[in-house]
Order: sequence, then structure tokens, then C-alpha cells
Amino acid sequence: MLGRKLRLEQILPQLSGQRVLMRADFNVPIKDGRITDSNRIQATLPSIQAVLDNGAKSLVLMSHLGRPDGRRDEKSSLR
Repeated sequence: MLGRKLRLEQILPQLSGQRVLMRADFNVPIKDGRITDSNRIQATLPSIQAVLDNGAKSLVLMSHLGRPDGRRDEKSSLR
């Protein structure tokens, strides 16, 4: 079954009481410490809400902010 992709709607009934790890695309443009376009964050909200509404025990979101110029930059860390 490896490689078979399921849509969120297909697994929602199975989430009740489960811990969920969700990869979210929060790689948004930031200028002077402020988000300049929040569309990616806003687009993720319905999926987050659907998981919570279907009884997930907990939800952990993971993302990244990219690597400016291909190098690690601590000030861009989500930690």
C-alpha cells in the first residue's frame, strides 16, 4: 500500500481519538519580521478545523520557512 495517497476527506472518519501529525505549507513570505502574504496559512485552516471537528485527540502541525540563499538561518527558524 506504499505510495497510495489518500485525501483528508477519506480518512476523517478514522481520526476520532487519534493523534494526528499534519504537514502544513506555512512557508510564507516575511519582510521585516511580518508576514506579507498569509494565503498559505489561511488555506490550511479548513483542514486543521476538519481534523479537530472529527475528534482528533491532538493535532501537531509541522512546517518550515525554507532556507534563504540555501543556508540555514537561525532567525528564520520556527523554533
